[in-house]
Amino acid sequence: MVPSQKKVFIVNPCAGNGAAEIKWRVISRLVEEQLGSFTTCFTEREGDATRLAREHLASGADLIVGVGGDGTLNEIINGFIELSPQVFHGARLGILPFGTGCDFARTVLKSSTPGRALQVIKEGYTRSMDLGRIQFSDHNGVSGVRYFHNVVSFGTGGEVVVHVNSHSKAGGAFLSFLRSTLVCLMRHRARRICLNCDGRAEEFVVRNIAVANGLYHGGGMCVAPEALADDGLLNVTVIGDLSLSEMFLNIAKFYNGRIKEVKKVITMTGRHIEANSKQDIRIDMDGEQPGWLPVVIDILPQAMPMIVDREMFSPSPRQSG
Repeated sequence: MVPSQKKVFIVNPCAGNGAAEIKWRVISRLVEEQLGSFTTCFTEREGDATRLAREHLASGADLIVGVGGDGTLNEIINGFIELSPQVFHGARLGILPFGTGCDFARTVLKSSTPGRALQVIKEGYTRSMDLGRIQFSDHNGVSGVRYFHNVVSFGTGGEVVVHVNSHSKAGGAFLSFLRSTLVCLMRHRARRICLNCDGRAEEFVVRNIAVANGLYHGGGMCVAPEALADDGLLNVTVIGDLSLSEMFLNIAKFYNGRIKEVKKVITMTGRHIEANSKQDIRIDMDGEQPGWLPVVIDILPQAMPMIVDREMFSPSPRQSG
């Protein structure tokens, strides 16, 4: 049983195309049965999850659970990291995935069903997970810094996120992201991006570049099949200038963990990544679109205490699916 005295569930009611609000009415009763008393906080606008996490950690919460997708989880993590480790010492982060993508849940949970996720939280197996830190230009051209837990991508990735978030997600994560990916591939040509990975600089003509801490993004695309979320490394996947026919021929490999077999795909690992371009290129960060290239990305090893599925990390990490 989780030994928490103060448990806070931060719920994004709009997650999963609004399904989170409906599901929470049912799941909240299971939460009380499994974990005892807890506090529920609903977000209303962008940034609320960060503020709520920060406030409750500062007032002594020792378990914060994100109820939503990767965007909600990202905001909560930024609430943690904005505080000094002394403030949230002993506090942990749990995941109850209700969002459209919930891609990081695929990395740390054997099953993302609410029942299994609650069982994992109840068991309380905790590991210190890596985070990424990204410096970028926001929509006003102002330099910003954020922290991410899953994937940052640039190229088609930023356009896909804009398309997904501006259209109905009623078809579910897989169809929503696949549809938007195909639309954006048809609308946008390959981009020329200068990439520097741990001092190794090269210019690429790409469809997309993903800098990954987790295995999946884009509603289940296994973009970094060798990524380990607690190894102190970022996995970089460069998807070159594939034609639409090449994308269709290889689409299964993008989802089944065989992406490295696709021609024009290059992978590498690093701790410090820089990327820039003469073109205007949006970035995707954990399913949100906060700004543009250029970016500077660093790894923060084992920075986030997170409750994860023991079966995914013991005796050694292994991917799901």
